[in-house]
Amino acid sequence: MSVPVLTFFNNKGGVGKTSLVYHLAWMYAELGIRVVAADLDPQANLTSMFLEDERVETLWNGNHSASSTASTIFQCVEPLMRVGDLQHPDLQQITEQLSLLPGDLALAGFEDTLSAEWPNALGSSDLFRPFRILTAFSTIMQAGAEAMNASIILADVGPNLGAINRSALIATDYVVVPLGADLFSLQGLRNLGPTLRTWRQDWQKRRDNWTAPAFPLPRGNMQPIGYVVQQHGIRLSRPVKAYDKWVNRMPREYAENLLMKKSGPYPRTPEEDEHSLATVKHFRSLVPLAQEVRKPIFKLTPADGAIGGHAAAALDAQMDFRKLARKIKAGWFEHDRE
Repeated sequence: MSVPVLTFFNNKGGVGKTSLVYHLAWMYAELGIRVVAADLDPQANLTSMFLEDERVETLWNGNHSASSTASTIFQCVEPLMRVGDLQHPDLQQITEQLSLLPGDLALAGFEDTLSAEWPNALGSSDLFRPFRILTAFSTIMQAGAEAMNASIILADVGPNLGAINRSALIATDYVVVPLGADLFSLQGLRNLGPTLRTWRQDWQKRRDNWTAPAFPLPRGNMQPIGYVVQQHGIRLSRPVKAYDKWVNRMPREYAENLLMKKSGPYPRTPEEDEHSLATVKHFRSLVPLAQEVRKPIFKLTPADGAIGGHAAAALDAQMDFRKLARKIKAGWFEHDRE
C-alpha cells in the first residue's frame, strides 16, 4: 500500500508555500508522525531551508554514478534521460521522525524529457519507458517513504503548470492550496481547478492504456482538501480593507473552480468556510531568526534570540501550526473513508 502524498500547490508564487511545507513537516514530526519532505521544485528552496549551503553544495556535486543511491531528486531521475533506470533516493535525516528528499536546480533539465513522454504513454508500442519516466517522482518518493517507514509525504512544487508539476501531481493523493489575499491568488484558483481536472482525466486515460503495467502506477487522485490563506495583514487587530476585498472572494472561487460547485449559497468569509484550513500569520520578526538557525519558528528558543515578544510569537506559531496539521490530517483521513 502506498504512502499518502500531500502536495502544496498553486500556480501563483509568493504565497508562503515552501514555508508552509517546511513548518508542517516539522510539526507532523513533533506529533510523532514519520514524514518525508520532498522538494520537487527546481528552485530547491525547501532544501535550503533544511540544510546548510555547504551541505547542499556537497549533495549537488557528489559523485553518485558508482552507487545505487542518489543524493537529490534530479540525481535519482538523471539516468532516465540517457539509457539507465531510476536510482534509489538517499534521504537526508533531519530528525528521527523527519527526512528530506533534497531538491536540485538541475531538475529543470528533466522538463523536456517529461514533456516528450507524455504523448508516448498513449501509444501502442512498449510503454515501460514512458510510464517509468512519468511516474519517476512517485516511485522515488514511495521508495524513500518505505525506507524510513514514513506515514506521509509532503511535497513542495514550483508555481507553474508545466510538465514537472504535472508528474508531481500524478504522484499526489491530496492537494492543499496556499493563497494570498490578492487578485493573483484569485486567478490562480481559476487556473488550478481546470488544470487538476484535465491532468486527472488525462492520466486516467494513460493508466487505462497500459492494461498490464510492469510496476505500480499512482492513481493521481489530486483530491483538494482545502486552502490556507497566507499573508494575513493586521492593523489595529482588524484585517485591512485590501485584505478583506480579496480574501472574502476565496470561498466562492475555491468552491466553483476546485469543487465544481457552480451554485450557492457560498460562505461569506474564509472563517465561515469548511474548506478554509487556516489563516497563517506572517510572523515577520521571527523569520530571520528561524532562517539563521534553520529551525521552524515554533522551535526557536531564547538562545536563538526569541525573547519577550518573540517568545510569545513563537508559542503562537506552535499552536497555529499544530491546529493546522491536525485539520489537514483529519481532511485526508476523511477522504480515505469516502
